[in-house]
Amino acid sequence: MTNIPATGSTPRVTTRLVILQVIVVSLLATLGGRLWYLQIRNGEEYSTQAVGQHVREIVTPAVRGQILDANGLPLADNRTALVVSVDRTELSQQEDGGDAVLDRLADVLGMDPQDVRNRIRLCDAQTPQPCWNGSPYQPVPVTDEATTQQALQIMERREDFPGIIAEPTAVRRYPAPEGANAAQVLGYLSPVTDEELQESEAEGGTLQRADQIGRMGLERSYDDVLRGTDGIESLEVDNLGRVMGTASTTPAVPGQHLVTSIDARIQAIAEEQLMDALERARSQVDTGNTGRRFEGDSGAVVVMDTRTGRIIAMASAPTYDPNVWTGGISSRDYEALTSEEANVPLLNRATQGLAPPGSVFKVVSTAASIEAGYDRDGTYPCPASMNIGGQTFRNHETSDRGSITFAEALMYSCDTVYYQLAYEMWLADGGTDPVDDPADPMHTMAQEFGLGSLTGIDIPEESAGRVPTREWKQEFWEANRDTWCEQAENPDEDEDPYIVRLNRENCLEGNVFRAGDTVNFSIGQGDLQVTPLQIATIYAAIANGGTLWQPSVGKATVTADGTRATEIQPQANGELPVDDSIIDYLDEGLRRTAMEGTAGGVFAGWPHEEIPVGAKTGTAEVAGSQARSWFASYTEDYAIVMTVSQGGSGSGTSGPSVRKIYDALYGVQPDGSIDTARAMLPAPQDQLPTVNDDGTIDPLATSGSYTDPEDVEQDADADGSGRGTEAAGEAEQGIVEPAAWSPAGGRPLGDGGPATAAAAAVVPADGAAAPAAPAPAADRPEETRRRYDLALLAQVPPGRTT
Repeated sequence: MTNIPATGSTPRVTTRLVILQVIVVSLLATLGGRLWYLQIRNGEEYSTQAVGQHVREIVTPAVRGQILDANGLPLADNRTALVVSVDRTELSQQEDGGDAVLDRLADVLGMDPQDVRNRIRLCDAQTPQPCWNGSPYQPVPVTDEATTQQALQIMERREDFPGIIAEPTAVRRYPAPEGANAAQVLGYLSPVTDEELQESEAEGGTLQRADQIGRMGLERSYDDVLRGTDGIESLEVDNLGRVMGTASTTPAVPGQHLVTSIDARIQAIAEEQLMDALERARSQVDTGNTGRRFEGDSGAVVVMDTRTGRIIAMASAPTYDPNVWTGGISSRDYEALTSEEANVPLLNRATQGLAPPGSVFKVVSTAASIEAGYDRDGTYPCPASMNIGGQTFRNHETSDRGSITFAEALMYSCDTVYYQLAYEMWLADGGTDPVDDPADPMHTMAQEFGLGSLTGIDIPEESAGRVPTREWKQEFWEANRDTWCEQAENPDEDEDPYIVRLNRENCLEGNVFRAGDTVNFSIGQGDLQVTPLQIATIYAAIANGGTLWQPSVGKATVTADGTRATEIQPQANGELPVDDSIIDYLDEGLRRTAMEGTAGGVFAGWPHEEIPVGAKTGTAEVAGSQARSWFASYTEDYAIVMTVSQGGSGSGTSGPSVRKIYDALYGVQPDGSIDTARAMLPAPQDQLPTVNDDGTIDPLATSGSYTDPEDVEQDADADGSGRGTEAAGEAEQGIVEPAAWSPAGGRPLGDGGPATAAAAAVVPADGAAAPAAPAPAADRPEETRRRYDLALLAQVPPGRTT
């Protein structure tokens, strides 16, 4: 008999074995299920991810499409630059990590070795610029200004420069054909940001870290079309990052070309005439206000096709050379473009510059009055002044013309006719105790004419302006009441008593819609704010019979090989809210204004029978500054509007320049005859240039030429060169070409060298002319002789308006 107990047969042991077997089987089943899930059900997905961890992408940027003028001349294209890049992957395989190669490269390029190393280092939160924020497997550009000799040295000595690439690359360029700058219309490019990359990825976009995208103007509006699709080469690498082969290659697809309605020849003339208008203003004395010369600090001009709303030319001053953005802009240059001292050259004053329109607004007031029931064929008193609510409102020209018609009120720009009509309408609405739902005919008509709303132009930088309605005044009062009350209760010791009373009145009753509000509004003054583009659309609508076109610059997109062209059709925003008889009446009044009214002097000698023209002058008073010049006009084909801030009268400053643009368009000679051979664009261009399958572009044939009669005498030169007198005249006026301009003191933007142009002439406060500094103009090529009076920007006194 043994004392050893029996094992393996007791119930407890049996139970434990069963439990253990169940656990083991469960674990094996779970492991098997997980293996099936990973290897079979989702095996392809994880295999792709595993392969992706060993694949790196190299991006080949697509060639950006060109921006062409209506005839096919490039407003923006791509120049071929020799770019030297460093392949970090190949360099890292050198025994010393590529230090010797980088030293040799710096010596060839004439750069500091440390600067070369800084340019190819990878960016992170602690690394300052310069650094590379793209893929570490992407060749890193060191310079895009290599010379042919430098590139040959690198390519011929490959054994000394492993991992160094020297090859031609497309770089954005703004060539200014015919001298057309168009900086604010075209816009510029800059590198994509991390936020934009994330947004593009979330939306399924194709942005790459090395991309340049449009930031303003047409470059921004049509960025998706112009940019194309980048090419991607996928490289297989091992766990040490060494390239083992090529997994796949997707070629780049070049961007499409954008054909615009801009005519480079007319654009150049518009820019030149705008600068001439600024100069003209500065030559005149402000006898009615400050007693000194007009500042003429900024301005804009728009030339629009009346039948489609397409923009033929659009200029803004001050302006700048858009090539300053190529290759990146320095912080100093960017500050210069956006500084108040330089009067913000980056601003497009044609679409963003807000100001009261003055008398060019009277077409709206006339239409509103007739629609409100006033007799279109009646007569209305035009006294020299009138008293409303204890305040005297004067006629701008202080003339008493007796009783006149609406057409004559437009012709002579009689303010008091509109004062009286506006006052009567205000009383009909209840005065300071308004009726329910007051009509406010003039304010309503202004909104229906498109004021206070965006025009929808395909340039993203646009302001809607302001129609100061009762609702706006209430909101404005609520936003500013506390400030007015504080200033009324605690005025500065030297504060003007009138300002104190005004603050007190605004504090208590600043929301009351008074007679003075609507009276000032009736002549385009007060709180009304418009852009030149809005005025151009209104006058184009009068010319075409009532259609308010949506302005546009883009005309068509064309593939890089020319196989497909897509026209961008004009779109209408609506119709003028009046019947044809009122439009015809406005047209009659404006044509009479151009023949015998306030614009008659501007169009003296014009062939009215052959080319009927309508026009309206405007001189807008602006609080705290000098009067603003306006001139709005149209023919059957074009509407042209020009404005000059602190520029004086419309007929004296803007009008002569507008006339010269018309002369160039139609070939009108100084004696009033029409030389069709010299007409540059007697009708808007309705064809498209040809893009060939090899990418070349055949511009459309053009005709005509224009010479400003005032420049003929300057162009005469004793030695026959034709440059001496003109260069001297330009030096006298302080005119500097874009390449030599700087709002910060004469240094060309993008150039780190010393100042190259002296400050231009400045008129002292007492109005006496100061001596002008010389400007570098003598050795300019003839085709770029355009006037950009940009050295004056650093000298513009405060108090300007935009």
